[in-house]
Amino acid sequence: MAETTYSYFPGCSLATTAKENSASMINFAKEQGITLVELEDWNCCGSSSAHSIDHDLADRLAMRNLSLAPPDRPLLIACPSCNLRLQQANIKLQEDEEARHCYQEWFGKPPTPDLKIVHFFELMDQVDWKAINHLQNGRLKGLKFAPYYGCMLAKPPSMRRMKNYHGVMEKILSGLGAEPVSWGQGSKCCGTFLSVVRPDVVTEMVHQIVNSAKYSGADCIVTACAMCHMNLEIRSETEEEALPIFHFSEILSLAFQHKDTDAYFARHLIDPRPMLKQCQLIP
Repeated sequence: MAETTYSYFPGCSLATTAKENSASMINFAKEQGITLVELEDWNCCGSSSAHSIDHDLADRLAMRNLSLAPPDRPLLIACPSCNLRLQQANIKLQEDEEARHCYQEWFGKPPTPDLKIVHFFELMDQVDWKAINHLQNGRLKGLKFAPYYGCMLAKPPSMRRMKNYHGVMEKILSGLGAEPVSWGQGSKCCGTFLSVVRPDVVTEMVHQIVNSAKYSGADCIVTACAMCHMNLEIRSETEEEALPIFHFSEILSLAFQHKDTDAYFARHLIDPRPMLKQCQLIP
């Protein structure tokens, strides 16, 4: 892997409700010899409301984070929504002279023209999994999972030429012994942005996703997005009937037998440990 040190923008979700997502990702990266250096004094990227009501504010929120990123290393983002906001702001700076002028006025320096923004999946796609999978001895064997990417990884026209990382979870986790199920809800919106104003609508959307995963034979759902993870847990059925929901980085930590996995799982609203014990993945 060419880069070993990345700047890291956690965003609001991974710094609060999904701390286990951030911690498991940082620990896994460290094990692979990758250092993540959190941006100092970062701010909300503006999702999900700022860009809907005030485009200038949304640009300024995202661009301020870009201004904090050292120019000599890539900027890593795990949240698909944060990735979308900062990537679009970066594209605007590259293509819009007026945006560059505003940036200079706001932050007292020109933007970094070649700042590389990397999603966590891109980083994982660069790992030499063939070299390390045999060391794990199929530790996830017996686990059937529904890979859930959500809708925020779907790219708008301005990002259409960027690589699509759908399929990364299936490729990596199947190499570690887990079995992805075939289902049709992997990119469906979970309704996060309607959670407050229309919980009745969102609850039905979540039930369709979770029930589809159940009917497909999945033991759990593995998510690409911390906001989706929270929404699926909050709006799911009762704990006795609900399907466990995992962050992708947590499953990687489980496969590599990190000592902190129990602390990660204890933060879940739907406790995944009974299912993991039944699958003989934890004692």
